[in-house]
Amino acid sequence: MVSLEEVINYVRATIGGDVFLAAAIVILGFVASRIVSHILHEKVKKLIDKTETDIDDIIFEVIEKPLEHGVLLVAIYLALVSVSALSIYSAIIASVFFVIAALWATNMIQRIVSAFISRWIHVINKKHEKSPQLIARIINVILYIIVALIILDHFQIQITPVIAALGIGGLAVGLALQDSLSNFFAGICIVTGSSLRIGDFIEIPNEKISGNIEDIGWRATRIRTTQNSTVIVPNSKISQTVVINTHLPDKEVGVNLECGVSYESDLEKVERTTVEVAEKIQQDTQGAVKNFKPIVRFHTFGESNINFTVILRAEEQTFRAQIIHEFIKSLKTRFDTERIVISYPVRDIHQRLQNLGEKLAGRKGIVALKK
Repeated sequence: MVSLEEVINYVRATIGGDVFLAAAIVILGFVASRIVSHILHEKVKKLIDKTETDIDDIIFEVIEKPLEHGVLLVAIYLALVSVSALSIYSAIIASVFFVIAALWATNMIQRIVSAFISRWIHVINKKHEKSPQLIARIINVILYIIVALIILDHFQIQITPVIAALGIGGLAVGLALQDSLSNFFAGICIVTGSSLRIGDFIEIPNEKISGNIEDIGWRATRIRTTQNSTVIVPNSKISQTVVINTHLPDKEVGVNLECGVSYESDLEKVERTTVEVAEKIQQDTQGAVKNFKPIVRFHTFGESNINFTVILRAEEQTFRAQIIHEFIKSLKTRFDTERIVISYPVRDIHQRLQNLGEKLAGRKGIVALKK
């Protein structure tokens, strides 16, 4: 019976020992990567699922594939250096795989950092739908600059002049791009703060802009208005002006409407009728807060009406217009039914005849004296 060793020796003698060994190493590397994948899924994943924290889950998800690829890369490197015909290129192979290994390690670090940043932003932004990736992009750029310097140092390229040139060039670029850098750092402040988040409905009164935040980039913030148009606002402008965020502390917003009734109206009846209409609107209108009790407050003796404010509540800013629309229609219909009058603007002009007569008499006396 032919042994496995005899088969291997025969193949090595006929095909070539180095090539056979290299192929065997690659195959073993592939098998090893599959074994690593199996261990990660069957053993490590089960242990991770038992823990209360989600940090290990995040790390597992981002390093699973890179680890498999890393095992395969090591096998390929060992296979190449095992071929004697390629020994004259060993330095080149080593350098190439050093670059690949550096990029592989940077990619893994970048994935871990990005995952943790996303989790952190989700936490401070109360787990909104999506999160801005500005910080992750900045860190990625820094990581790849560092790995580029490490690669240059590996190839014995002096990096001190490069760093000095980058410093001088950075100063010149900084002076030339003051506005861009201002927007850049303003974007970092917006992202790291908790006052503005992706998806929030904001209003910028000075610019007469309102809408939902779609993205916070390195230069500008993109806002989707209620007219379904996109407005690009520089980050520095947002950081330097008053911004109203209707989604903080929560999405619910007040809906205030001004109204007035004639002086002949029964105010108790007006209040009772208005509250009944408002309660029905709160219950039946989409986007209205169902358990909110509407409020009616009289506040001004106007020229033609006694004015009052009706306060309702919407689940979020986008429902305000619909609630106002339905309330005005319903209140007008109910007021007509109850014969409650909303007066037109009227101004009465009263002329005192007695004063007018005295003035005329005075003028006649002056004329008589002159004669």
